[in-house]
Amino acid sequence: MNHAIYRRRMRANRIGLTLSMLAMALGLFVLLWILTVLFKNGFSAIDWAMFTESTPAPGSDGGGLANAIMGSLLMVGVTALVSTPIGIFAGVYLAEYGDESPTASLTRFVTDVMLSAPSIVLGLFVYAIMVAQMKHFSGWAGSLALSLIAIPVVVRTTENMLRLVPGSLREAAFALGAPRWKVATFVTLRAARAGVMTGLLLALARISGETAPLLFTALNNQFFSTNMNAPMANLPVVIFQFAMSPYDNWVRLAWGGALLITLTVLILNIIARVFLRDKASH
Repeated sequence: MNHAIYRRRMRANRIGLTLSMLAMALGLFVLLWILTVLFKNGFSAIDWAMFTESTPAPGSDGGGLANAIMGSLLMVGVTALVSTPIGIFAGVYLAEYGDESPTASLTRFVTDVMLSAPSIVLGLFVYAIMVAQMKHFSGWAGSLALSLIAIPVVVRTTENMLRLVPGSLREAAFALGAPRWKVATFVTLRAARAGVMTGLLLALARISGETAPLLFTALNNQFFSTNMNAPMANLPVVIFQFAMSPYDNWVRLAWGGALLITLTVLILNIIARVFLRDKASH
């Protein structure tokens, strides 16, 4: 009887492992297929003009993505400046004071809703409260839409990382007479800084390729501009528009822009998962 149960469990285990390996192999095959096509078309499109010239007019030759690259850098930079303090301080509040505050559960609920909300809905919300009121698209509106996507990620990551800090560390600081705000900011937050930075980098990696909210907020701009109070070019929207165009040079630039975003996200994930993890382990 025991041998029959053992054989049945081993058979079920082998079936489970086989199905898991097949699923992993299928996922890796599709991923490698996508990356192969992207790298093949993307690297052939990258040249010096891509980084020095603005997007071309319809039917014209040449051109680049300098305006879109600058627009994406400006909006993502503003998003980082906005989402970092708000997300970190909100995460500190939830982890250090949330157990005693009746508003903490509401804050967590709203954060979870924003995490699961489609990005196009957040973009439409910013369009209604900002773009429609100001009567024009702008880089500020795009940064606000991206901030609404990044802040919940930073909040939840910060809270989770702070809860991993041993309670004995807090108790030792309290025993030395440190007030609670100093314990939260100078002890627990410093101990979890690597995990918090990981969450911030992952949030930036997520918003780097968001297209839908920028269609409603920043829109696009064919010319090079650093004016955040006007429509601003950005890589996701340019890729979306150029990839469906009938012009070969536009399609080529779309492949190059897609490769730039992919490499940026890849680099941010490597930094977040390797270098900061090693720093945390030390």
